[in-house]
Amino acid sequence: MANTGNTILALLTGAAIGAGVGLLYAPDKGENTRKKLNKEAKKAKGKLDKQVRETTSHLTESASRAKHDFETKLDETLSSASYKADDILVAMEGKLEELRKKNAKFHAEAKKEELKGKAKQSIA
Repeated sequence: MANTGNTILALLTGAAIGAGVGLLYAPDKGENTRKKLNKEAKKAKGKLDKQVRETTSHLTESASRAKHDFETKLDETLSSASYKADDILVAMEGKLEELRKKNAKFHAEAKKEELKGKAKQSIA
């Protein structure tokens, strides 16, 4: 994009300089030459203004597309992360339930051992 703008600016500058030099060496009255120079300068200014408007419009459209693409990718990423978080939570809940069962089994076995120990003491 920058190359296009630089190329157009160079062409306009070259055209303006060429027109100016051509008019200065042309055999015409000073007043006519000034009018022609003024006319060419206005043309060059008009072309430059048009190019600036087109470039601004193009940049605005590009920025808008980039913003939309970014928002879309961000939404997709957040959605994907949400699903992954849900999967992780489900897996963690499963592991927690397993630990609770093991803990309950451990406490039950410990209680049995404690009761056996008390029974042996009361027999002896």
